[in-house]
Amino acid sequence: MQMKTASVAAVSASVGLSIHKEKTKVLKFKAENNNPITLDGETLENVESFTYLGSIIDEQGGSDADVKVRIGKAKTAFLQLKNIWNSKQLSTNIKVRTFNINVKAVLLYGAETWRTTTTTIKKVQKVQVFINSCLRNILNIHWPDTISNSLLWERTNQLPDEEEIRKRRWKWIGHSLRKSSNCITRQALTWNPEGKRKRGRPKNTLRRIIEADMKMMNYNWTELERIAQDRVGWRMLVSGTCSFTRNNRRNKSVYKLTLYSLICDLRHKRFLICPYKKVSKRQVRIKSGCKLRKMKSDM
Repeated sequence: MQMKTASVAAVSASVGLSIHKEKTKVLKFKAENNNPITLDGETLENVESFTYLGSIIDEQGGSDADVKVRIGKAKTAFLQLKNIWNSKQLSTNIKVRTFNINVKAVLLYGAETWRTTTTTIKKVQKVQVFINSCLRNILNIHWPDTISNSLLWERTNQLPDEEEIRKRRWKWIGHSLRKSSNCITRQALTWNPEGKRKRGRPKNTLRRIIEADMKMMNYNWTELERIAQDRVGWRMLVSGTCSFTRNNRRNKSVYKLTLYSLICDLRHKRFLICPYKKVSKRQVRIKSGCKLRKMKSDM
């Protein structure tokens, strides 16, 4: 690493550029060599995390800190536009478009490469909670008025954050697959690190997330590289992936609605079982019409 740093500094100096030593940081991940990295006789600072192109990178390669910071920046952007959300002259359509451009773009910046872990899933759920809260504020829906999330997304033409992140990720994969084979971004998609990993379950990486989606779509890397060369075909592939997850969510919603309707029908028929006394031989009151019966428990 010391040789590469000196080489970069020499090449930069040949074209009239210099490396800022105070802004240059060193992040090591499971490095056996702990020797300090120097530049022109000065030691570069070792850090556990740093901000690169607006995203926070840590030594564990996680996305928890980045998601947390994204939510904070999006809240600030939303509060700065408070006059727009409270305006009665602007239509809801303009407010939602403003939200997508000025708030949601800040919130989901860099979400294409977020790595899904147990803590990150909880953070992503907070992302959805924040989006729903903003949309309810835009529609001027406050307690005790309520609206379901599905109806809220339908009225504002929004996708759930899980589908939105998946859509952004596959758009980014398409751009990466269209690059030359010498590009580092292209090589990173199929690169296998050398060496052995430690004992235990392997961590959920971005590549494993991508391969899980590939398995769901019945594609491999060779087929995806061929499809990615056609932009129209790739857009159809990305839309089909989001449609598949959307249909699964819709089926779950239909199941919940059917179950709710069944409960309502049972209540309408005045059939209710509820224990009301704790005794050895439990008495259960069954209300069916105007009859009152007593039945012994099998316990």
